[in-house]
Amino acid sequence: MSGTVSTSSRENGHRRPRGYASWRPQAKTRALLEQVHRVLDEYREHLPLTVRQIFYRLVAMADYPKTGHAYARLAEALVRARRAEIVPFEAIRDDGVVTYSERWHESQADFWDTTARRIQSYRRDRQAGQSKRLELWCESAGMAPQLARVADEYSVPVFSAGGFASLTAVRLIAQRALERDFPTVLLHVGDLDPSGESIFSALAEDAAAFVERDRVVLPQRIEAVRVALTREHVADYALPTAPPKISDGRSRGWGEETCQLEALAPDELSTIVEEAIQSRMRPDALARATFLEEQDRLELFQGLPA
Repeated sequence: MSGTVSTSSRENGHRRPRGYASWRPQAKTRALLEQVHRVLDEYREHLPLTVRQIFYRLVAMADYPKTGHAYARLAEALVRARRAEIVPFEAIRDDGVVTYSERWHESQADFWDTTARRIQSYRRDRQAGQSKRLELWCESAGMAPQLARVADEYSVPVFSAGGFASLTAVRLIAQRALERDFPTVLLHVGDLDPSGESIFSALAEDAAAFVERDRVVLPQRIEAVRVALTREHVADYALPTAPPKISDGRSRGWGEETCQLEALAPDELSTIVEEAIQSRMRPDALARATFLEEQDRLELFQGLPA
């Protein structure tokens, strides 16, 4: 019937679960889920993790097979485990939803209550007074929340294009850079493979070309910095590698190995990113912004209605 959406839940002759669904996994799967819980517990400060991050932690910690079939098995088990409330939904990020929404209020009291909460979490721009403006770019959108928890401490915004950026996205990078009278530094984390490096270099070079053409003062420029993953990281952390895809024309001259960013443990990645940010910020300017932030917060609370 026109205008209807099919709600059939049968695939390949089997009815797939919908909503919460009880599940009694076999012994082999129960053992796998026990290992998953150990990973989630060890990296609880970095949740949510992506399925691929969990996969690489299992490969490193539990000798889990590094195959496509093993990855698919894990992904399916995690879907069933979340439906069965064995694994918390909020522990894993695999969404692809973009949301547009406003904040509505029930009353004036609700508005002031919301305002008080916002004051409590009030933050100054901690990049204020710095000689450069930092942006953090991540190839994987699923890892952006983890990186944001690190970058937010320094007021560094996190972006993800999820592949080659659109022309509009590139132009917005250039426009932000042209609003400043000092350099903009794009810090990038992504896979160590021909595509991962091409994605970032294409974005940075394209944005830099716009800035060079439209800049008003010489310091307006874009600097691109590859933070992770690097060949040094692969060696230092003994990360698992794979040969480059033959089908990718960019593989010529690349070398013998590629590596996924998710192969790096979440805490190790956080440390690498934080060090990259700190090394490019003046401590005195950061300390002043933090001090003024606390002063502002006290004044804002004093302005609330009694």
